[in-house]
Amino acid sequence: MSVVHRLAAGWLVDHLSFINQCGYEICDPFAYPGGVTLNTSVTSAGRFRATSATSSSGDGPIPDPEIVVEAQSKTAKPRYMFREEFFDILKPHIAAAPEDQLWQGCPGMNLTEIKKRKRKCVFNQGELDALEYHSNVRKLIWEGTLHLVQEGLKSGFLRCRAAEPSCRKNVIPRHIVCGLAELCEMAKQFPAVNESDHQAVYVLGDETSIPEQDLLSCVTENSSNSAKIVVLMGQKYLVPPKSSFLLSDISCLQPLLNYKKKYDVIVIDPPWENKSVKRSNRYSHLSSWQIKQIPVPALAAPNCLVVTWVTNRQKHLRFVKDELYPHWSVKTLAEWHWVKITRDGEFVLPLDSLHKKPYEVLVLGRVQGDIKEASRKSEEILPVPEHKLIVSIPCSLHSHKPPLAAVLAEFIKPDVECLELFARNLQPGWTSWGNEVLKFQHIDYFTLLQNK
Repeated sequence: MSVVHRLAAGWLVDHLSFINQCGYEICDPFAYPGGVTLNTSVTSAGRFRATSATSSSGDGPIPDPEIVVEAQSKTAKPRYMFREEFFDILKPHIAAAPEDQLWQGCPGMNLTEIKKRKRKCVFNQGELDALEYHSNVRKLIWEGTLHLVQEGLKSGFLRCRAAEPSCRKNVIPRHIVCGLAELCEMAKQFPAVNESDHQAVYVLGDETSIPEQDLLSCVTENSSNSAKIVVLMGQKYLVPPKSSFLLSDISCLQPLLNYKKKYDVIVIDPPWENKSVKRSNRYSHLSSWQIKQIPVPALAAPNCLVVTWVTNRQKHLRFVKDELYPHWSVKTLAEWHWVKITRDGEFVLPLDSLHKKPYEVLVLGRVQGDIKEASRKSEEILPVPEHKLIVSIPCSLHSHKPPLAAVLAEFIKPDVECLELFARNLQPGWTSWGNEVLKFQHIDYFTLLQNK
């Protein structure tokens, strides 16, 4: 499980463990030496049973099928693990002053004093709003994080300050160039696909190379119990079992609607407009008007739980609660916070930093619709509580958000349909959409192991 500890304040989450439990084991078609083809059937107990074996060469004896099956079960299968160094956040990006560190209790926050001490120029209204919001949530974040970190240290999940630091270098592969967004832009120049003649779902088989037009014009699904490798523009990507995805931008959402699924959970990570995005040119941003055009009502099941990641700009938080959710007929229920810590349990940034905060906001709400249907669906589901923390060591890859499946589990029914919008990675049991939906599935982010 990705949840290491659960307290009243929230959850301590192991993001790396969640990825590696997704089942990135590749089951290659079995080929016995000598060109033997094994024919199998599945018993009522779900076990594979060999029914016959044939040889393509005609030379030499054909091995007993039972022996072949036994040999196959002992054959090493390639398994991929996400590289641990991406979660080796050993020290804060910016160290807090000793009196402001997590271990020193929870000092009070005086807005006037912060203005005098940390900045001489005048604050604009947006900055004043951010300071006011921070002052309201600060104590909750400090104390809740401290309790979860203490549990993590006791269990050994986090290491104490006296422990020897890791010698492993946090090396991010710089040669990986994500051209998925550019491919989605190019796809607009492809000849139009006649929907009546085109399949709504592309189910992955044993092939690895997928024509770009097939990938971009319908939802791609891995319905098997093992991971698949797909090759796109010469790059290899891992697709976890029981997952599906649509690679497209916001102008090409029709294939997702053609998928004919209604989702009980929708997680949204919009590319919010901000100064750093404009400077970096890392990915395009969307205006508030464009975000409102996302067809959430058409994708949502009755009583659907909607979760939206929001930056620390109060403008965006107010937009989600006051405009976006009402536009989608979603009732705001709660604000949670993702708190980022190091392996020592320190905030990755000083809690009172004026530049960036060591936390991000999630706004949770439910779709409002037919009262009877919503009431029936809400039976045996706990109400979503206000002010919960998700505390984790963040991935050093930009915008790799922590998994929410485990922390949301108690507020939704089991085996529900889940959707992530603006995703950059895949999850088993989820449908994911975005113009970089395979970004963090690139095979170079993983290490190949062999099961013995």
